[in-house]
Amino acid sequence: MRIDKDIIKENDRKDLKSQQEKLDFLSNNLLKDGHDVVEIINKLAQFQVAVPSWALGAGGTRFGRFSFHGEPGSLEQKIDDVGILHALTQTAGAISLHIPWDVPKDYEAIKQLAASHDIIFDAVNSNTFQDQKNAKESYRFGSLSNRTKTIREQAIQHNIDVINIGNKLGSKSLTVWLADGANFPGQNNFQNALQNTQDSLKDIYKALPEDWKLFIEYKPYEPNFYSTVIQDWGTSFMLANECGEKAYTLVDLGHHLPNSNIEQIVATLMMKGKLGGFHFNDSKYGDDDITVGSIKPYALFLIFNELVYGMNNNPQNPYPAWMIDASHNIKDPLEDLIQSLEAIQEAYAKALLIDQDQLRLAQIENDVVRCQEILQNAYRTDVRPLLQEARRNRGGAISPINAYRSLRVRETLIKERGKHSVASGL
Repeated sequence: MRIDKDIIKENDRKDLKSQQEKLDFLSNNLLKDGHDVVEIINKLAQFQVAVPSWALGAGGTRFGRFSFHGEPGSLEQKIDDVGILHALTQTAGAISLHIPWDVPKDYEAIKQLAASHDIIFDAVNSNTFQDQKNAKESYRFGSLSNRTKTIREQAIQHNIDVINIGNKLGSKSLTVWLADGANFPGQNNFQNALQNTQDSLKDIYKALPEDWKLFIEYKPYEPNFYSTVIQDWGTSFMLANECGEKAYTLVDLGHHLPNSNIEQIVATLMMKGKLGGFHFNDSKYGDDDITVGSIKPYALFLIFNELVYGMNNNPQNPYPAWMIDASHNIKDPLEDLIQSLEAIQEAYAKALLIDQDQLRLAQIENDVVRCQEILQNAYRTDVRPLLQEARRNRGGAISPINAYRSLRVRETLIKERGKHSVASGL
């Protein structure tokens, strides 16, 4: 299924007057406060977030998975689904593949299909947290950290294979997340496990093309609950430094212990030039992988405050890679992703409204109340008209969710794919 811009434009006709009135009202107020509204809208229009190939079908838990109708049963259909998201939001201009779940059969055909949707290939993601079909060795007791050399070599080679696959598609980065760890005290020697992981990552790093980056993800627990080899940002940062200048830390918002100060982590990594990218999601208890901004929207805003500051003041840090990492257990996956894309853009827009010069002055004067007021004035601003205008200027929908439903996208996908289709790789 494809959604033509003319169809979106016609569908938006009824909302156009209201949108313009809201935009004019907001723009006038922002202009009085010295904001360049056109520049903000342009920045929002340019901000693109990668959609992961594994998030286009229904998610699940260790207790079960409830399939959603009309799921994409092939890589081609997954790209088509991202095309739908991008057509409506004009924010989902990239797809991030998970290997070996989504290995192309015809690389040129896949590249042409993505290009027809105005989509590029973002980071490719390796998988050594599951045993793959016909694999000689098992990752039951770890992959890159494993005590057995042949198992480590198999995991290293898999990551190199993923790099080669991504290189054919035009990707420029590899994301490595390890499930390696221990469930019980004494199960692992911490130092040996970390040393093996470091050595393995260095071997993978050597296989990177010159213009590629290595993103090293971290997570404090799950599926191992006593220890995880790469358990926090500091360990990831250390490993990235050991690998070299093309290696970076990747921050997943759900991969922290409760109440961690993620915005401070972001600031530190950007100052050190080692923030590679983001996996956006939200959580209440742990790595819940639910809709971005659904639980902690203010925390997301504070993170974006540090990101905006870092992008303006830390030239040593490359432009971060943005990606969603979510599990849609009960929602329509495409609707859930639309909501996440909206929340990301909203947090970014609000962060752009923060007067950094005034905030710096208040900090120097130790005016704590003023510091809070500056942040919260930006946060309390309804920036949705700016997002809507950024989308509309690119041919997207004023309200992507409303357009998705009024155009009966899910019903069409069910007709095309069948009611009981299941997303590949899950």
